[in-house]
Amino acid sequence: MLQSFFLNKIAYYVAALAAVIFVISYFFPSFFEATVLILVMLAMAILVDTILLYTNKNGIRAERRLPDRFSIGDEGIVSIVLKNRYGFQVQIVVIDELPEQFQARNWKRNLLLLRHKTFTLTYAVQPMTRGEYVFYNTNILVQGPLQLVKRRFVFENKQVVKVYPSYLKMRRYRLLAISNRLQTAGIKKIRKLGHSMEFEQIKEYVRGDDYRTINWKATARKDALMVNNYTDEKSQQIYCLINKGRVMKMPFEGMSLLDYAINASLVLSNVALIRQDKAGIISFEKNLDTFLPADKKPVQMNLILESLYRQQTDFLEADFEKLFSVIRHKVTNRSLLVLFTNFESLESLNREMNTLKKMAKYHLLLVVFFENTELKALTDSSATSLEDIYIKTIAEKFSFEKRQMVKELHKNGIQSILTTPADLNVNTINKYLELKTRMSI
Repeated sequence: MLQSFFLNKIAYYVAALAAVIFVISYFFPSFFEATVLILVMLAMAILVDTILLYTNKNGIRAERRLPDRFSIGDEGIVSIVLKNRYGFQVQIVVIDELPEQFQARNWKRNLLLLRHKTFTLTYAVQPMTRGEYVFYNTNILVQGPLQLVKRRFVFENKQVVKVYPSYLKMRRYRLLAISNRLQTAGIKKIRKLGHSMEFEQIKEYVRGDDYRTINWKATARKDALMVNNYTDEKSQQIYCLINKGRVMKMPFEGMSLLDYAINASLVLSNVALIRQDKAGIISFEKNLDTFLPADKKPVQMNLILESLYRQQTDFLEADFEKLFSVIRHKVTNRSLLVLFTNFESLESLNREMNTLKKMAKYHLLLVVFFENTELKALTDSSATSLEDIYIKTIAEKFSFEKRQMVKELHKNGIQSILTTPADLNVNTINKYLELKTRMSI
């Protein structure tokens, strides 16, 4: 009881008032009896308030309800079901002990619970890092009807929730891809050039079929015009290469570039599997960390999700030569390699250019790197002083180098995307669909 018993501020205010009157009674003795009366009434009121709060052993019940997992960068809903078992309404303060990743040290909610009623308190959290999030105790401070005493209830309901890559965005793009409505998410519709050469079946000619696809041997056997039917090429290999080096540590709106790349890899892999392609994951840093072979089996998406969830890094310098060595020996068929990395200067790109050209020799390489949004804000701002002019000039220099990198990659026959982290998903899917439509793979 001693650990759960607290006096409300109003009790201290009344006691302080009594102390002041005690001092006054030293000069005016008639005030002494009034002061004693105030203290006696305060003690009796505290006693009554305490009895009302402590008579019911389980006056308040609380149960926290969490989803099985959270999605990084997306809001997750937490619910606390509160039940008032007292015969009177109470004012409560809810203090939920959130995971340390949120750094919310003063989280609390004030509520009024009617007697014998149940109320569900909901609030949203937005995890910005992957991993395990531990929710600890739920503390409830209940104020008595006389508002003099507070009683603390502690509910030991430790719960662990895993934060995965953004599976909510993955589901969104999955539904749009299945319903052929990717355009509503900003995905461009690209006109198909020619037709695929992957044979599907021979069927009878109907008006409107391309006469160039007439199968003359089948026509002679059937004594009727027969045409070859083609379908989009399937079962092509798509690998997402994720650089986990120091260049991917840069933050954007609370998330690192690495987590943006992981989210984009998850979304792209899901769209590729829906398009009947094979999806795989390769992550590398100083050494190769993960190699998940491209496949389109039913459990492949779960394997990709779990693989991306477990990604850890020390943000060391990435070894592109070792990456090429692994790809050369393990990826034998021509594939689309989507490399998520970042280059902040033309010199850093030139250091890896030879390796990139080697990969592009055997596979279709798509380099995805990031536009520095802070530099863009600086270049768009107006300069009002000499220092501002220097800063803006340097920012424009770095922005110009980013555009030069795109040209340098194109000059060496390497596809590239320069994008902001916010537009990464849309731009990556756009490029994938463009390469599929133009039959570049």
